[in-house]
Amino acid sequence: MRRKYNSGHWDGAIVSYREMEKLEWNGANTTIMSKFEEHVFGSTSNGLSATHVLDLHEDGYIKPHIDSIKFCGALVSGLSLLSDAVMRLKLDESNYADVLIPRLSVYIMSNDIRYKYTHEILPNVASISGREVNRTRRITVMKRSRESDHSISNP
Repeated sequence: MRRKYNSGHWDGAIVSYREMEKLEWNGANTTIMSKFEEHVFGSTSNGLSATHVLDLHEDGYIKPHIDSIKFCGALVSGLSLLSDAVMRLKLDESNYADVLIPRLSVYIMSNDIRYKYTHEILPNVASISGREVNRTRRITVMKRSRESDHSISNP
């Protein structure tokens, strides 16, 4: 991605980012993406064909939001690259959890977490369980279930 970082997203949820939708991968990456999809969905045919790639600048962050069901179904998964990050899942102001997302890890959000909790990626210096997390540039490769799938029985 050689484009400039965008200052704000169309829905106001992302600050200082670049993004793209990817339909095809080279040979080695096709193998990796197939394994990722099989791990998340059980096969390579249950996810949307496009892969969303989000490049978050080290000064960027993602504000609290719930992804629209217009664009995908009940399951959102991410392969987190380059940097650790802290994701906050929030039901309301007094009920939230901060989750460490280590670099080179996969996370999956579905059902109640997907529809009832907002999620956000905290700014570049956050702490979790007393550990300071200095997030740098973060790339996330995301796969989503199809729009018609609004319930996952066993993610």
